[in-house]
Amino acid sequence: MDHHHRPFSLFLFLHLFFKGSLGATITLSNNCDYTIWPGVLSNAGSPDLGSTGFELSSGRSRSFQATPGWSGRLWARTRCGPDPSTGKWACSTGDCGSGQPECTGSGATPPATLAEITLGDEDYYDVSLVDGFNIPMVMEAEGGSGSCQPTGCASDLNEQCPDELRGKKGEGCKSACEAFGTAEYCCSGANGSPNTCKPSSYSQMFKLACPHAYSYAYDDATSTFTCVDADYTITFCPSLTRLVQYLVLLQYYYIFDLS
Repeated sequence: MDHHHRPFSLFLFLHLFFKGSLGATITLSNNCDYTIWPGVLSNAGSPDLGSTGFELSSGRSRSFQATPGWSGRLWARTRCGPDPSTGKWACSTGDCGSGQPECTGSGATPPATLAEITLGDEDYYDVSLVDGFNIPMVMEAEGGSGSCQPTGCASDLNEQCPDELRGKKGEGCKSACEAFGTAEYCCSGANGSPNTCKPSSYSQMFKLACPHAYSYAYDDATSTFTCVDADYTITFCPSLTRLVQYLVLLQYYYIFDLS
């Protein structure tokens, strides 16, 4: 045995052991030129990350330590504050109905771009447009092993949203399920399986603009990604420079078939 490799092997073992035992750091970064109010919803059985909703000014970031096994979703709320007509605190998009910055266990009202993460021996993560779109979002795995592919929807779908999918006051872009509520678009009832629920012209529009994001309920094959022992950064409104880097990474994974 080559004893010179022992210190490195011990260091690697300790790093992986303690990394796995600590879970993952999840960082939310606001690159929008306006303030957002991220919301955080932990799934049943997962503890809160320390906040369920908060204000995040332009150019600021906030990190959370997620325990092993944590799962949940994160999103951005926009234009939050007292409603002039009711005086109740609310948001124009992504509102969770809590009447305050903390969401206290409530999820996003569609339309909202969602980041979803499940931590485990192998982490699963995705960005979903199944509940529609409100602002661009990119999620990246950092420091992990495996495919660890970046994902998200960096395009601003609000600019190409059909009139029939536009949210209240023209803000956000609804999914076809939210807009029309039919089994065909919602993959429910007789359409409640991958064999009977197929992409619609609306979900294909989402997929064309954001090929690595969930565009409808059974879009798993090209929309769910895995990584081991990674930290995660979610960037809202990625900059042009960051967008170019993101597209280059996607092209890299496509060329080398690492997805």
